Amino acid sequence: MTASQNSVLRLGIVGAGMIAGVVASAVKAVENIQLTAVASRRRATAEEFAKTYAVATVFESWQEMLASPSIDAVYIATPTHVKEDIAIYAAQHKKHLLVDKPFASADSVQRMLDAAKANDVAFMDATHFSNHPRTQAIRDAMPTTIGSPQAVKTSFFFPFMDKENIRFNPEKEPTGAVGDTAWYSMRAIAEYLQPTASIKTVSGAIMRDPDSNAIVRGTGVIVFADDKSSTFDFGYSAGVCLMELDILGETGMFNVNDFVLDWKDGFAFDNPNHSTGYTHRTAMDQPQDFKFVATPAEQPQAVSMMRNFAELTNHPNSASAQRAASLTLLTQSLLDAYWEVVK
Repeated sequence: MTASQNSVLRLGIVGAGMIAGVVASAVKAVENIQLTAVASRRRATAEEFAKTYAVATVFESWQEMLASPSIDAVYIATPTHVKEDIAIYAAQHKKHLLVDKPFASADSVQRMLDAAKANDVAFMDATHFSNHPRTQAIRDAMPTTIGSPQAVKTSFFFPFMDKENIRFNPEKEPTGAVGDTAWYSMRAIAEYLQPTASIKTVSGAIMRDPDSNAIVRGTGVIVFADDKSSTFDFGYSAGVCLMELDILGETGMFNVNDFVLDWKDGFAFDNPNHSTGYTHRTAMDQPQDFKFVATPAEQPQAVSMMRNFAELTNHPNSASAQRAASLTLLTQSLLDAYWEVVK
């Protein structure tokens, strides 16, 4: 069932954590999606989530929910180790897939994509910033403004050292901050550097919390066979929220200081007076010469993501759907390459 066939895309959610709440809130602003069901490991948690977000039905299990004809699509926000099983089961029951990271591996992603294709349902990962109009605006501006991208530099730190959180449980989330925050660094490579050459070298290091042994910080570099490159730092332990992105071209650079969570409408921030955009620098520009390019958005990027997902369900085999799948696979493949050298 699609949004166009049913007029409203009926969405179920597996998982009732904080990020699931962000998606639930975003759905309320989308006319052709209705959040109709939720399932979680704990019945009480699911019931509280349903009460908070006015969800009509709480299912005892995700299997029961995904087999139900009452939903057309599912958002999966669960621990990594069960994500693939849920996604494949959902696809087999003809439910469109919106799946949040972390993913176990590129092979796991490929199996989910194969299941989606075999069952003629849409697949999209839940990376919010990919759906912000600024992302496309930057890609469109690069060729004529800074030329071919040569390097992407990112720094994404989210101050979060709650050791009771699942991110600090290596048994359930073995990649820790790598699968979580480094995902955005790899997505920036996929979105802006758009590599087509193979990886020539990858190196880096990870830092672990001494109490839990969870990965809380990391750094790395990837160089491709065509000499394009990326450097990145990420984690939870810097004590500050950093979301820096530099795109270095042949004739200049772009900088974004909120590339993951928009200062204006990001779920962690809400500054209505902030002008969203990016900064362009070239040659020997001094600070007074830097050019700010505004890229206003009519809605928060989480809302854009849900609108785009609804559209994808109408055309699960379209060029847009194929691009979404290839972005997910490339992002995770880059992450796998880094993980192999630092784990």
